[in-house]
Amino acid sequence: MHPLVDQLRGTLLPAVVTPMDSSGVVAYDALEAYASAIAAGSIGGVAVWAHTGRGLYLSEADRGKVMATWRAATRAPLVAGVGMPRSTPVSTLQEAEDATVAMAVNAAGFGADAVMVYPLAAYGSLPDGDAAAVRLHRRVAAESGLPLVGFYLHGGAGGYPYPPSLIQELLSLPEMLGVKTATLHDAVSCQDAIWAGRSTGKLLITGEDRMYGPSMMWGADTALVGIAAAQVELSAAVLRAWTTGAHAEFLSASERLDRFAAATFYDPIEGYIQRMLWAAVWEGLLPEEAAHDPYGPSLPSSERDLVIRCLESL
Repeated sequence: MHPLVDQLRGTLLPAVVTPMDSSGVVAYDALEAYASAIAAGSIGGVAVWAHTGRGLYLSEADRGKVMATWRAATRAPLVAGVGMPRSTPVSTLQEAEDATVAMAVNAAGFGADAVMVYPLAAYGSLPDGDAAAVRLHRRVAAESGLPLVGFYLHGGAGGYPYPPSLIQELLSLPEMLGVKTATLHDAVSCQDAIWAGRSTGKLLITGEDRMYGPSMMWGADTALVGIAAAQVELSAAVLRAWTTGAHAEFLSASERLDRFAAATFYDPIEGYIQRMLWAAVWEGLLPEEAAHDPYGPSLPSSERDLVIRCLESL
């Protein structure tokens, strides 16, 4: 078992935002201050280049600078999301796999401690899609030299739903630290995925922003969530209460977290990144000019008002 399994179990890894201006230029001064604030919270690691941080949209140079900024801010493990960068033109599945592997190799060169592998949705149309997914994970590990986190991402976000048998096969690989579920609202699939990994000893990682507390009751023991990109303590308190068996505190903390999730994670789901940026501004983590998501949908001001009213009530 890789030592990161024991180090990360029971901890929170925020899937952090990448501060940008309205044209998509990364605001590095704002990122340095934001990284310092997040690193001072109750975290066990940081998930960089994840969907929340628009990692697949960043240039290779920006990904390197983002990683370096986080490495300067914390000694905690950095888990980098790797997949097919949006700037990389691909026309075949092989090219998509090659791009994913190349991003993982870059992550290793930039100082990542592990990588979280984005699933390739195209596997869903293959008769041997599960076997192809296993081969990709093996290749990423072999060429990057890093341990892996699997990523069960719901189809609405471009993911490839992992059946329980694939969860078990992935977690049998020595390179795997665990699997993160991000099924959004599919409680049955989330339960099945977590239960499939229970006997493996690997990390059962929740990425369920709208089923955060319930996923822990189903067996998740670690958290890697976008909702912790702001208000870190809200997410940390739920995990801490569950892990220590403080069940009354768990119920109270879950209720508060669920209220915040309801104000930030709803249709259009892609809008959650902008909503979390608004929350980070309210919290004082980011300046207004660095809180833009140029890759998400345009949202009405009423949605920002909802986020602020929720935060004020908490």
